[in-house]
Amino acid sequence: MHLEGSCHCGCVRFSVEAGEYLPFMRCYCSICRKTAGTGGYAINIGADHRTLKVMKGKRHLRIYQAQIADKKTGETRTSSGQRHFCGKCGTALWIWDPQWPDQVYPHASAIDTPLPKPPANCHVSLDSMASWVRVEGMAGDERYETFPAFSLKEWHERRVGNHPG
Repeated sequence: MHLEGSCHCGCVRFSVEAGEYLPFMRCYCSICRKTAGTGGYAINIGADHRTLKVMKGKRHLRIYQAQIADKKTGETRTSSGQRHFCGKCGTALWIWDPQWPDQVYPHASAIDTPLPKPPANCHVSLDSMASWVRVEGMAGDERYETFPAFSLKEWHERRVGNHPG
């Protein structure tokens, strides 16, 4: 599915082809929650990084790489995930990680193309959830304390087949 997105102020516009475009996965990790989580979580979509085109405002793009502290050792490392956002208005746009170079994960909140409603939600990283957040969703939603071992693509294939929507 061809998706188009933008930031709030309109300085950045982008497009991407997405095979996993259902906005189903709600990530409650502290990084997503604090950088893009208006409801205490962020919703990411799976797309083909090779098709990502910044149509406007490339000069306004900024990248944030989170500092992650190891709970056991206290040592800090830099996340490989690159969170792209608009440097003018701060809108979270997409995440790209060199560990999975063919994939890019646009934030559903930045997509302007109408998206279908997912048949279910998947709630991940509940161990990082803020105390004020209530996990809402549908009966039968999957819930995981940490990030699950499956990818966005695998979830779509398992739940809705190769053709979501």
